Amino acid sequence: MTDVFDGMPTSQLQSKWVWFVGLGVLLFVCGLIALGNLMLATVVSVYYIGMLMLFGGVIYLVHAFQVRGWDHVLVWALSGLLYVLAGISAFVNPILTSAALTLFLSLSLVIAGVFRTWVGRKMKPAKGWGWIVASGVVTALAGFVIALGWPVNSLWVLGLFLAADLIIQGSTMIAFGLGIRG
Repeated sequence: MTDVFDGMPTSQLQSKWVWFVGLGVLLFVCGLIALGNLMLATVVSVYYIGMLMLFGGVIYLVHAFQVRGWDHVLVWALSGLLYVLAGISAFVNPILTSAALTLFLSLSLVIAGVFRTWVGRKMKPAKGWGWIVASGVVTALAGFVIALGWPVNSLWVLGLFLAADLIIQGSTMIAFGLGIRG
């Protein structure tokens, strides 16, 4: 596996430790703000996804008219139109969109957890296979719990995931920055 910092001397990386710590603190604070208002964090994440869907849809539509042949244009244009409509839906009704995304998230977690459990059981003779099974069970259980609370929990689940990710990423950057400090 290639290392991102292969060409960068250790001393140069060490001299930037303050930037890693600063980024970590910023991410951590943003995570705490998101944790303080999970519904707002959910709406913000829905708007972000909506913006990406709109941008992707426009790209699809531009691409559709670059493809030769009517049958291909129709498929690409339809894909682009669906992306644009999904993006617009996120802005017009973020609560409904968060409900749909939360349901998709819960189903994805259940499927990923079941698959991971199955893979872990297939690895049974190998040392540590139980950790993979346990990870799969916890993931599937999380998806099941989210599905049980749906659609009411769709007002805060996405915000909670965003807050948790920001806090974990911030903590990681702070630890990394302090770890490389010279």
